[in-house]
Formats: sequence, structure tokens, C-alpha cells
Amino acid sequence: MTLAASFEIEYLQYLGPDGVPVAEFPESLRDAALLLPLFKQMLYVRTFDTKAIALQRTGKLGTYAACLGHEATHVGIGAAMRPEDVFAPSYREYGAQFMRGVRPRDVLMYWGGDERGNDFEGPKNDYPWCVPISTQCLMASGAALAFKLRNEPRVAVACCGDGGSSKTDFYAGLNASGAFTSPLVLCVINNGWAISVPRGAQTGAKTLAQKGLAGGLYCLQVDGNDLVAVLEAMRRATERARSGQGGSVIEFMTYRLHDHTTADDARRYRGEQEVKDAWTREPFLRLRKYLVDQKLWDEAQEKAWIEECGKLIDVEINAYLECPVQPVEAMFDYLYGDMPEDVRAQREYAISLENRR
Repeated sequence: MTLAASFEIEYLQYLGPDGVPVAEFPESLRDAALLLPLFKQMLYVRTFDTKAIALQRTGKLGTYAACLGHEATHVGIGAAMRPEDVFAPSYREYGAQFMRGVRPRDVLMYWGGDERGNDFEGPKNDYPWCVPISTQCLMASGAALAFKLRNEPRVAVACCGDGGSSKTDFYAGLNASGAFTSPLVLCVINNGWAISVPRGAQTGAKTLAQKGLAGGLYCLQVDGNDLVAVLEAMRRATERARSGQGGSVIEFMTYRLHDHTTADDARRYRGEQEVKDAWTREPFLRLRKYLVDQKLWDEAQEKAWIEECGKLIDVEINAYLECPVQPVEAMFDYLYGDMPEDVRAQREYAISLENRR
């Protein structure tokens, strides 16, 4: 038999679920102290997530997409990027966005129904939150091609979920990157579920990473709960991209420990034991164990940092709650350069309803 092609998908893991290294760390990450600020950022994100859910439950925030369990993947992606790069998120990568300068108040404004939250702080070339599934992959692919044509050493990074990797937008984006050898990194955050659809029902592919092979991209599968593995995978992908070697597809294996959003009830489709098992593999506990073993973290530090995180985030929450509500006409004013007459009539009618006594 003559083979037309064959392939393998490398799996990266350095820190096991018990917090014990399972492989020698990459040279750039052998100083454990380098992981400490990122660990603290993971805890900051988790504290924010908890408070945001509480805001939603008390009617002070709209539907919210929690990121519980994704902290290592998100923070690692953000930490690996440069300010001049472009990030195209979906709608829950807060850890990556905080690393890039987005403020928690911006996130809260967006989920509170105020589109001004999408004009967030941080690099202004980054794309806004994207609720339509995987369309951001095409946007990032276009940005990557622009970088290639301008001969700029910049990278475009997009995130989607496991379900998002089944969309035509994802395939078109990676195919373009392969055809043009453009600096695109597609991060597939495989948390096992596309809302209520399990990963096994979405595709027959053995891995989601291998989908990039069809486009000629570099492909990796990574333990997304292992911050060290996330950082190393992103280092490889971004260095390849900057040096003209083209794009990558990285599959980050993690788990959604919360409901898909606060409008979802995951108990209807996920077994209790599955979730309990996932808690034994989550990212925060394993990295904490490793840092404690390295004498870099202890209970007193954690208590003090959680208290500090709470104070910092409360400032952001108050800024969100105190932000003046936009007038009703704002929902019309930014849709068109030249407003159609029927929309103008709707605008005037909305204003009249708002002014009723």
C-alpha cells in the first residue's frame, strides 16, 4: 500500500492534575516564580467570575457567560500575546482580555446590555466580543493576511469552542491561513460541550486539533488546565507565526465547570459524576499545589490576595453600576450613517414613549 500522507498530533502536558510535574518544563518556564503573577491573575479572574454571577442572580446584570475552569487557558493565551497583536475573542475569554488591558467594568457593561462595553480599554485593534459562533475566526484570518501583506511581525489570535470548530467560518479561516502562510493562531477551547451538545456528537475527528492539518497548519493538542502547557503551546505557535512559518490550530482540553451561561441549566444534560471528576482536574488547584511545593505560595498569601481581588473588582462593579444609562435613541443612532426614514420614525416613537408621564 502506498500512503499519500500520514500525521500525528502531539499532546502537551507538563503539570499533572495533582500539581506534580509529569515532564521537564520548557527552559523558559523552569523558574517557578515566573508562574506566580499568572496564577494570581487566574485567581483574580475567578473572583471576578463569582461576583459577576452574583450580579446576574440579583438582577443587576443580564445573561452572563461564566469562565469557571477556563482560567489557565485564557490567561495563558493573553500572556503569550504582544500589545501589537490582534485578539478576536468569542464571549468568555475574560482572562485573556484582562491581560490585554480590558477592564472588568467593560465586561460588565457589555453583559449589562450597554454596547459601550465593546469599546473597551486595551489595544484598540482587538475585535469586540463575538456571540455569533466562530465568525471571529474569519475576522482574525483577514487580519493575519493583512499582517502578511504589510510584512508586519504581528499575530492574529482567535478563540472558539469545540462546537465552533465545526463551523464553516472556522474552516474557511484556517484554509486561508494555510493558503497564504499567514500568522494566524486558532485556539479551540474544548470544554466538552457546545451548550448541550457533547463533543462526541459534533464531529468524527479523533482530535479537534487535526482539523488544521487539512489546511496545512501546525497542530497541537494541549492540557488546557495546565498553564505551563498553554504557555508553551502559544510560544511555539506565535514564534512560528512571527517568523513567517504560517498558522496554527491549538486544541486546549479543559472543562466548563459552570453552566454554559446563567440562562442555562447544565444539570439537564450533564451527569453529576462527570462534573465532580472535572473538578479534580481543574487548573487552579494544580498550579496552587505546585507553587506551594515550590515555597512560593501559602494560605496567608492566598487569603490576602483574595481579599485584595475582591476590593479591586468591587471598584469595577461600582463603576459599572454608576455609569449613566444611555438615552433610548442610542439604540438607533449608531446603526446607519444615513438613517432610513422608517428607522427615524421608530426612533422618534421610542423617544415619545420614554417621555410619557
